[in-house]
Amino acid sequence: MKNTIPQELIQKFRSPEFPGSFFISFEGIEGAGKSTQIARLKDYLEKKNFRVLILREPGGTFFGERLREAILNAKTELHPLAEAHLFASSRTQLLSEVTLKELNIPNTVVIYDRYIDSSLAYQGVARGLGAREILEIHGQFPLTLVPHLTFYLKISPETSEKRQKMRNAPKDYFESRGMKFYESLVEGYDLASSLFKERILTLNAEQTLDNVELEIQDAINQLISKRPTNWNSDLET
Repeated sequence: MKNTIPQELIQKFRSPEFPGSFFISFEGIEGAGKSTQIARLKDYLEKKNFRVLILREPGGTFFGERLREAILNAKTELHPLAEAHLFASSRTQLLSEVTLKELNIPNTVVIYDRYIDSSLAYQGVARGLGAREILEIHGQFPLTLVPHLTFYLKISPETSEKRQKMRNAPKDYFESRGMKFYESLVEGYDLASSLFKERILTLNAEQTLDNVELEIQDAINQLISKRPTNWNSDLET
């Protein structure tokens, strides 16, 4: 699948250029610990005097939240192409209505709970559309914008199932699809990681929450250190 994707298509995707502000995303299957690590990173960054905005996908806008409700509570099977375009529609609105405006404010970090890599994993691989189809759907601005850094919290489908049982919450449209679906999701995230090696950092989320948090903080500090040398701020170092 990877070999069928032209390099010029991959090269369309760029991180936004807002000196002093950063766009971060978290990815992973259910139970990977995204929500916990996002909350911990928010606290860490706020102590460094960043403004932090957390957004979820689909969602983050009135339009996106209505789409989220429709998708996750769907009573009938959605065509995978319909799914892909619905997620892309929500993503476009969130980028234009919220994200780009927020990143234009100095010392801001926008953190997404899921982004394009979820589309590559869920609709591209698990639902069979193919990675190229997903990237082509995202081939126009602002959908060509990608985070400066993506944390892929990797766990096995078995760990995911175990953690979901411990959580004991009702399963939504995707969560109820079973083990084979989750195996395909892991394959999809691995593919995304191979396509965007410099952006996606894969972390072993089978380890303790504290260990994962420390690895995230280390990567964030490295990212912050790469800001332009002429950037003037009162951030803590």
